[in-house]
Amino acid sequence: MSHIAITMPVFNELLEPQDIAPSLDFANTGTLVCQDVPEIELRAKIRFILNDKVKFAIGSTDEIKRLMRHWRAKLSPDIESTDEIFVSGFEYDEELTDLASEAPIIRLVNHLFARALDLNASDIHFEPSATNLDVRCRVDGIMTRIERLPIKIHTAVASRLKLMARLDIGEKRLPQDGRIDYQIGSKQLDMRVSTLPGVHGESVVLRILDRSDTAVSLQQLGMPADVLRQYRELITQPNGMVLITGPTGSGKTTTLYATLEKINSEKQKIITVEDPVEYQLEGITQIQANASIGLSFATGLRSIVRQDPDVIMVGEIRDHETAEIAIESALTGHLVFSTLHTNDAAGAVTRLQDMGVAGYLISSSLLAIQAQRLVRRVCTDCSNTSELTDDEANALEIEKQICPTVNRGTGCDRCGGTGYRGRIGLYELLVMSDAIRHHIATDADANVIREQAIAEGMRTLRQDALEKLKAGITTPEEVVRVTRAI
Repeated sequence: MSHIAITMPVFNELLEPQDIAPSLDFANTGTLVCQDVPEIELRAKIRFILNDKVKFAIGSTDEIKRLMRHWRAKLSPDIESTDEIFVSGFEYDEELTDLASEAPIIRLVNHLFARALDLNASDIHFEPSATNLDVRCRVDGIMTRIERLPIKIHTAVASRLKLMARLDIGEKRLPQDGRIDYQIGSKQLDMRVSTLPGVHGESVVLRILDRSDTAVSLQQLGMPADVLRQYRELITQPNGMVLITGPTGSGKTTTLYATLEKINSEKQKIITVEDPVEYQLEGITQIQANASIGLSFATGLRSIVRQDPDVIMVGEIRDHETAEIAIESALTGHLVFSTLHTNDAAGAVTRLQDMGVAGYLISSSLLAIQAQRLVRRVCTDCSNTSELTDDEANALEIEKQICPTVNRGTGCDRCGGTGYRGRIGLYELLVMSDAIRHHIATDADANVIREQAIAEGMRTLRQDALEKLKAGITTPEEVVRVTRAI
């Protein structure tokens, strides 16, 4: 390995004696020459990215500039000499491609992917600011920063990600979307990539989809036993529509895939139209919606009906046309599954009415509406039992005797010090009855429908959350965070 010259901020820790190169005679020693002293953690990261045999040495500004000029001229004689290794101004796509293909950048990006996988992150965010490139992950629904890099490296990292996603590496003014197929160990990852131009550079977000983690059964989702029994009966009906509702990131897609896996058999033809197709299911025909070529949910759904399906899954009902075709399909002998973005189960009826669907059509086609959320689980390796405080009881709007003790995680290596590991679903299943169908057909308010469902035994999201709190599965803070807006 050749010498590399780099400038770093001043740190308080001194280099350990074995880390320091014996002299500034840099002939083929694999030495990293620094203007200031890097701390131990940073040295470990540098060795991971470059080479575990890297030595460190302190050099003057003049010596570092001389080394930069020497190696820049030797390695890239056609590129004008510069005092920076990573610079932000590149005019040609070829230069960006070369930068993104350098081994240190490849290792850095791979290292960040591995860190995200270790945390079971669902998303990786690369966020440039005036001075830093922050790398944050969404772990169990909560954003966590895993790295802070110098802003000078941003162009190289962004170019590497765009190169992997087969995006236009030179286009920095417009948003772009792509995909990365990535193998790490035995895991095959499918990452959706989105770039967005910002004041300080492009923000890049990767959504991680683990293809080896698709075998989620309905029993693993966390449905209460009575809800699971009802839901299983509903999804074996010959026709009708089942809606899954909730905000983005509430596990709707996971529930739909688990449902399709449960009912999938050679005796039925199942077709889906999705945007995007997140996981590929064997034995099921899956269509990728693409609005740019005119293949919308409505267009795809209209074509699906002509394919003689038994079961249809529509990724999301977004407009009147899609809603109308889905309901017509449910009324003409098909079992239809889809999603809506609503706050609770009863709100889905109002949303369909707002889209222009007649109440009598909704009441005739719907079998059930399931609203859901995700709460973080208490880490089982560091959990302990403590008393519910008065403030927590007030926030939960319950009497202390209802749940006198709760489980909390103290933080350990397994959970990254958070006290939580993994998530579990909260569920509110509204099953159609004659009384509820009458309310819907007469355009009753969502509150009336909700009260009727509760009177008939529906467990609300808040009630399900409290049951999981009593069982020691989650914490008061999580219940309040997830259900306070419901």
